[in-house]
Formats: sequence, C-alpha cells, structure tokens
Amino acid sequence: MKTLQIIKIGGNVVDDPAALERFLYDFSKIKGAKLLIHGGGVMATQMAERLGIETHMHKGRRITDYETLKTVTMVYAGWINKSIVAALQSLGCNAIGLSGADCNVVPATKRSPEPVDFGYVGDVDPSNIGSEEISALLERGLCPVFCAITHDGKGSLLNTNADTMASSLAIAMCGRYDVRLVFCLEKDGVLLNKDDASSIVPRITENYFAQLLEEGIIEGGMIPKLENAFAAIGNGVSEVVIKHARNLNNKRGTTLVK
Repeated sequence: MKTLQIIKIGGNVVDDPAALERFLYDFSKIKGAKLLIHGGGVMATQMAERLGIETHMHKGRRITDYETLKTVTMVYAGWINKSIVAALQSLGCNAIGLSGADCNVVPATKRSPEPVDFGYVGDVDPSNIGSEEISALLERGLCPVFCAITHDGKGSLLNTNADTMASSLAIAMCGRYDVRLVFCLEKDGVLLNKDDASSIVPRITENYFAQLLEEGIIEGGMIPKLENAFAAIGNGVSEVVIKHARNLNNKRGTTLVK
C-alpha cells in the first residue's frame, strides 16, 4: 500500500511570512503522495477586527455567526488557500486548492446548538468524504491543498475546525493509503511548560493527555488538536505527530501512542 503524508499547518505559521516560506519549501521536498490542510485563524481574527466583527471562542474553537462565516471563507478559501497554492507552484509542487464544497469532497453537518451554539460550524463524518476523488487527484501527481471550509449539501458553507478537517481526511484515506498525519505549529510539540521548548513530551498516550488536561497544563487550541489526533490514531492512521513547522522533515516532536 502506498504511503500518503497528510500535513496540517497552523494559523500562527500561516500568518508568519518567513515561517510559511520555509515550511512550504520543506513541504515541497516531500516525495510521494501528500496532502496539505491549512488553518488561518490568526488572519481571520485580524480581518474580522478590521471589519468590526467581534470574535468569540469557546475552549479553543471559533463561534461562527453569519458575518464571521463570510469573513473566514474570504480568508481561508480565498487569500490564504490561493497564496499557498501559488507558492507551491513556484517550488515545483503542482498543487490544487480545494474547499470541502469542491467536488463534494468534504460534506458536513451543521452542529447542534446544544449545549453550545457554535453557529455555522460543520461536523465531518470521515465515511462521507470523497476519498475516491481525492485519490484521483493524488494519482495524477497533484497535491490537494485544503482549507477548512465545508458545506451542508443544501447550499450553505460551514466553518470546520482545521484540525478536525485534517483528522477526518486522514481517517477517510486509510482504506486507500498507509496514512501518516503531522500537525505542524509554532511549538515543538506538546509542552509541559508552554514557554519552555525543552519541556517537550516525546510520546503521549490518551491517559496522559487526560491527566495533563485535568492539571490545566494543556489548554486552548491544543485541546481540539490532541482530541483530533487521538481520533485519527484510533481509526487506522498509522502515525500521528505534533511538531514545530520548522521540524517537518526531522524527527523532533510529540508522537501519539495508542
């Protein structure tokens, strides 16, 4: 079975031109089938502020009202996605930018307003993802670049957490590839002290994650990242790693263990 490397890049790296340039160069050097999912929450928040739209978060996840939906679609599916595709083309990587609505590859269901109303947020079922369409692109030598905008099949776009998008795509592609999933961010991995890079946890189990969560060591956006990472490793993905974007092509980072 062929190997597929699925890489998710965080919004803090996307928002740093030098870091993004270095990451995309390293990404372009990965051989074989690969797929990129990008965030962009930092830039979306900045754009919302410029437009006078207040940003609301709940446990590291964005609450998406209708005006926010329009803003994140402009930022994620527009400027960020196409800028990344253009940069990869300049590096000899034949990329194609996609949202979940394109080719119906990632349909989603609008999340229930109970117990928290997240607004226009989509939950993804990996079994509904168009793995055949994605495989066809990969077999043609193309590199899909996904933003985290999905759709409900009824004409409405939805905002999906980019880590969820990455995990769901990885799970969906397991039947066709040996999948390796990497979450790249601006930290070296899971840290016991967020301000100390040397406090990296090289291997983490779900029980240890629960312990660190209870102790308040893991918080904010790292919570959904690890939840999605463990969902992937528990559903057929062969390897999941969380690491700094600059370490994409070396072994430094936190490896998840079943």
